[in-house]
Amino acid sequence: MLLDGAPENLRLFKADVLDRAALAAAVGGCEGVFHVATPVPVDKLVDPESEVIMPAVKGTSNILEVCSTMKVQKVVVVSSTVSVHFNPNWPQDKPKDESCWSDKNVCMENELWYFLAKTVAEETSWEYAEKNGLDIVTVCPCIVFGPQLQPVVNTTSELLLIL
Repeated sequence: MLLDGAPENLRLFKADVLDRAALAAAVGGCEGVFHVATPVPVDKLVDPESEVIMPAVKGTSNILEVCSTMKVQKVVVVSSTVSVHFNPNWPQDKPKDESCWSDKNVCMENELWYFLAKTVAEETSWEYAEKNGLDIVTVCPCIVFGPQLQPVVNTTSELLLIL
């Protein structure tokens, strides 16, 4: 079994992050929530705003609002290293920390739409948490790998195959 104790302790819900009612059904009764959903484009985008940016930012806002309403105690927002990595003005000898953000203009100029979406979504998370008193933490992994729960290779794992 991939996840020890999963049959007794884990319930999976299919929910569209743009559907607040579906999110509320999934979050009901939870003390903690991991928000990991963001579209990861593989091909060139026709409409980056509607294909990646809006779903990432609105989906994040939706889950945070639902968690506030449902009195969730802690939300873990899985961001990405791309939300802090692309800042050409950051001193090369200074470690990146919570004050470093990817430059949104650099992301737009280079059509790094996923990077822009993750940056804006994480900024939105912190703004919402501060304004509404929601206890959140963000993590910014470089790459996610390990046993997969789905039968197909996801976009992130494809990077490992290419390398």
